Amino acid sequence: MLSSLAKAIALTNNPVALIWSDAAPAGAMQFKSGKWGCVASLFGSVAKTGRTAVIDRATYGCWGGGVGLGFGNCYETFPGGFAGFCGFLADGNSQTETGRQIGEGLAQAGAKELADDFLKGERYMASADATERFVQALPMVDIAASYVVLKPLSAVDPQIDNVKNVTFFAEPHALSALVILANRSHPERENVGIPYAAGCQVIGILAYKELASEHPRALVGLTDVSARQKVRGSLGGNVMSFTIPWPMFLGMEEQVDSSFLQRNTWRSLLQEA
Repeated sequence: MLSSLAKAIALTNNPVALIWSDAAPAGAMQFKSGKWGCVASLFGSVAKTGRTAVIDRATYGCWGGGVGLGFGNCYETFPGGFAGFCGFLADGNSQTETGRQIGEGLAQAGAKELADDFLKGERYMASADATERFVQALPMVDIAASYVVLKPLSAVDPQIDNVKNVTFFAEPHALSALVILANRSHPERENVGIPYAAGCQVIGILAYKELASEHPRALVGLTDVSARQKVRGSLGGNVMSFTIPWPMFLGMEEQVDSSFLQRNTWRSLLQEA
């Protein structure tokens, strides 16, 4: 499917469709079973190269990625269990003997960066208790599909693919255009949100929640600095993600030709870029 919207905003990478499937596409990029990987980096690779990627319950790369794509509460299998994760996202696990032993074991196994964060904490949360409240508020789900497929929109067949959302990786001018278009038909509603969550969780479970709501919103993401670190190699350091529930995306596509995207102000911004 070709996107009039992507063309109108002069997007320099591929919009990425998130698809639920019970079959893995042949030749798709995929993490090795049980090996660490960043789901956000997979999104970036699909956007950059136009290749397809696939993830399942054995190849989601990291615990947050498993949660983010809808494979249940993967934090239960984090080193030290859920309590270990709560410390990891906050001020670390070095306060207890058990935490120190786990951290030392991770370092000895070669996971030195993970061990450092496990012991000292990523410090995104003020406390382990705050992490627990954050996780409890996440709309976790175990999806009714074997695979999550990340496919460039140009390769999507809307008659066959079970598309849940489309993500644009947009620079500031393009992001502004997407926000305006998302609000154009119903400006009396809040049609775009910027939630706090991991990069993959915004594109995955939080977007799934929007899809199921009465008035789905688009979501701005990549406010997660860990995810930004992982995508800058493929997409650079000047993009945000903009994830649009599938029905909303189709509606936005229909408005392109009658919108501000055909007028002088937008065209002048494109010339400056």
